[in-house]
Amino acid sequence: MCGQKLGTVLATNLLWMVFAASEDLKIEIGPSYKIAAQIGGSAKLTCTMTGCEAPTFSWRTQIDSPLGGKTHIQGNMSTLTMDPVSFENEHSYLCMAACGSNKAERGILVELYSFPRDPEIEMSGPLIVGSPVTVTCKVPKVYPSERLEMEFWKEGSHHHVDLHDIEEEAQGKLETKGVKMTFTPTIEDMGKSLICEAKLPIDEMEFEPKERRTTQILQVNIIPKNTIISITPSNTVTEGHSVTMTCSSEGLPPPEIFWSKKRENEDPLPLSDNATLTIEDMKKEDSGTYMCEAKNQFGKSRKEVEVTVVKPLTVEISPGPKIAAQIGDSLVLTCTTMGCEAPSISWRTQIDSPTWGKAHNERTKSTLIMNPIGLENEHFYLCTASCGDKKVEKGVQVELYSFPRDPEIEISGPLIVGSPVTVTCKVPKVYPSERLKIEFWKEGSHHLVELYDIVEEAEGKLETKGVKMTFTPTMEDTGKSLICEAKLPIDEMKFEPKERRATRILQVNIPPKDTRLLALPSDSVKEGDSVTISCTSADIPKSQIILRKKTEMGDRELESTDGVYDIHAAQLEDAGVYECESKNEGGSEVRRLMLDVKVPPRNTTISIHPSRTVLEGENVTITCKTFSHPPAVIVLKKVDVDNEVTMCSKDGTFTLYHVTPDDTGVYIIDVSNEVGNDSGQIEISVMEIPKYFSPQLLALYCLSSLVIPAAGMVIYFARKANHKGSYSLVDALKSKV
Repeated sequence: MCGQKLGTVLATNLLWMVFAASEDLKIEIGPSYKIAAQIGGSAKLTCTMTGCEAPTFSWRTQIDSPLGGKTHIQGNMSTLTMDPVSFENEHSYLCMAACGSNKAERGILVELYSFPRDPEIEMSGPLIVGSPVTVTCKVPKVYPSERLEMEFWKEGSHHHVDLHDIEEEAQGKLETKGVKMTFTPTIEDMGKSLICEAKLPIDEMEFEPKERRTTQILQVNIIPKNTIISITPSNTVTEGHSVTMTCSSEGLPPPEIFWSKKRENEDPLPLSDNATLTIEDMKKEDSGTYMCEAKNQFGKSRKEVEVTVVKPLTVEISPGPKIAAQIGDSLVLTCTTMGCEAPSISWRTQIDSPTWGKAHNERTKSTLIMNPIGLENEHFYLCTASCGDKKVEKGVQVELYSFPRDPEIEISGPLIVGSPVTVTCKVPKVYPSERLKIEFWKEGSHHLVELYDIVEEAEGKLETKGVKMTFTPTMEDTGKSLICEAKLPIDEMKFEPKERRATRILQVNIPPKDTRLLALPSDSVKEGDSVTISCTSADIPKSQIILRKKTEMGDRELESTDGVYDIHAAQLEDAGVYECESKNEGGSEVRRLMLDVKVPPRNTTISIHPSRTVLEGENVTITCKTFSHPPAVIVLKKVDVDNEVTMCSKDGTFTLYHVTPDDTGVYIIDVSNEVGNDSGQIEISVMEIPKYFSPQLLALYCLSSLVIPAAGMVIYFARKANHKGSYSLVDALKSKV
């Protein structure tokens, strides 16, 4: 068909050329009398006339179909533009040029083809080692497709792949044609090429290119595999330590690494997107399953590792690591183990001497009790804990000191103005005593007192050390302080206090003086009166007043208030010697007084011997007894106007010698002292003895000796009933008569 069209066009052009030449007009058509135009592209036909200044042009197809393009005239040239070229443009086009009455015509054959792009290589999926893949090579929009030739191969395969022709699509007469092959990639395919070559070998048409080639470098991929985890130091980690987990995996492209930790009933906890995961300061809750996931766009691989966090076998000693312990105190060292439920714990000293303490173990704890602490406890102590094949040891240094009390200030005696005194400051039980420093001074004295070092006692290596000074107190020293400061400056040991101080306020004394002991209102009082015993003293400081009463049984201390003792109703037993002692730290002074309690006569009794009625010539003894202080004066008077008799006696005894009838009568006895008196009376009857008497007279005499006394007693009692006094003469007579 193409050959027939080509012959017709050539014949027609030849006739037109003859015609045009005969008229001296010249027409040219371009770009050639025959062109190959690519469908979808653009083509431009030009028609030029020479020999005419203003030619006219017209275009048409040989079969008078539509032009399928746009014309444009410019001067002596006309252009037919087909854009885009389509199947309707496959014609023989004629350009007719006219110049006046002269005409010329020229033809051009437009032949079509379509070979617009290089082959396109497509793959059914990524190239993954071991996974078959289908690769297609397509040549799109080919015309005429039946003339298309294709070759498709993998570099180095020498066409051993299986090819299949494909015709994927057609647009009118345009077709997309291709071939495909299936192969299984290997790692050796990496970098090799897939080559697809397409040819449109139409020799009778002039166009370029007639051969197209596409090359695609193979990028072979590997799904992550051989994922491994390395863990340092191990998957059993001691609490507080760190662990490093490194994940590696094979794959192309190199896979990304993601770390996570499994959680119960929850999604895994993301941790890191680095190949290396480091966890510092591991805790018990960090135990668990850790996952490494290697992932690229073609797949993923997962690996897990179990990590167990265990508590370390550790030993802690408290207090520590160095402890200063005071000798004589108690010390408890506590050893606590962690990381083992049932450890074996023991104590020892570094030099394997006795621990001199009592150890008590309870589960994970052991205590070593040293009570009291002695010099033998000054060691480096070690606590050893064992758990299976693990063994841990920790030590503590026990350093000893002794500085238990504040300094003690002692004074050799009371501070008395003008009397020298020695004052001592002692620091008891010090260790190490050679490190002790003592300062001792009297406030305001600026260390002018003289000091002497003393070592009073030693208990092993414990010493009581001190200093002393001597001074003579004055009144100006009152209220000032004695200050003793002791220091044990051992800087390398931690203990408190390292400095102790004692202060003593000085109380300077003046011995008691001008002590006065008084009895008020007088030191001689009447029985029943009130009397106050008062003692005062002029002294500094105020003295202690002690009142005493001297008795046959010894001194009796009286309960007094501020030296005052009150006797509300004085009795004879209150009489006696009273003593007041005024004393303070400076000395004492004693004063005495005699208290006299005067008692009027009382309890007076009178007795007559041999009787109240006597015979003439007998002796009569009258005895008067009474109680009084001072002793009473006793006076005997006979009531007789004509013959009054008065007798005095200190002992109360009166004797009437060789009585006569003239002695018959009433006698009054008066008892008195300076504070009172008492009195009584008696009646004596003296019977005259006749020269002759009979037995009857004798009986009468005897009877009268009974009647007369009885009558006298009656008279006496009657009189006594009207007599006032503090004694009972009636009772006294009853006992005598």
